[in-house]
Amino acid sequence: MDIVSALFCENLNLRQAPGGATRIDLSGVMFSMAAPSPPPVTVAPHLIVLVRCRADEPGSAVLEVVFRDADGAEVARNASPFTVEPGKFTYRLVRGELTYPELGTIEAHCRIGQGPATVVPLTLLAPLG
Repeated sequence: MDIVSALFCENLNLRQAPGGATRIDLSGVMFSMAAPSPPPVTVAPHLIVLVRCRADEPGSAVLEVVFRDADGAEVARNASPFTVEPGKFTYRLVRGELTYPELGTIEAHCRIGQGPATVVPLTLLAPLG
C-alpha cells in the first residue's frame, strides 16, 4: 500500500461523480495555524491520510503516525489497523492532541507498516490580537 497524500485540513467531503467515481473535496488545507492562545497550548487538528491499495496487495495494514517536535522527540502517537478493498483507495482521519510548549513546528511522520514515512509539518504561529 502507498500513502498518496497526508495533509492537515479543516474539512473533508466525499461526493459521487459520473460513472460511479468518488471525489474527495479537502478544504482548509494548512501547514501553519495561529495559536488559539499564548503557549503552552494544545491543539487538535485533523490529519487526513489518503491510501492506495494495489489490486495484488492484501487489503489490511496498520497506519502509524508519530508526531515529533523540532528536536525529533515524540510528542504524540497514533497507530490504527485498517482495511481497504484491493485496487481501491481509502482515507484515514487522525486527530492528534498536540501540545506546543512554545511557538514552533511539530511534524507528523506517517507510514504504513514498516514502509517509508511521509512527513507533514504543522507550524504554530503567534496568536491573533
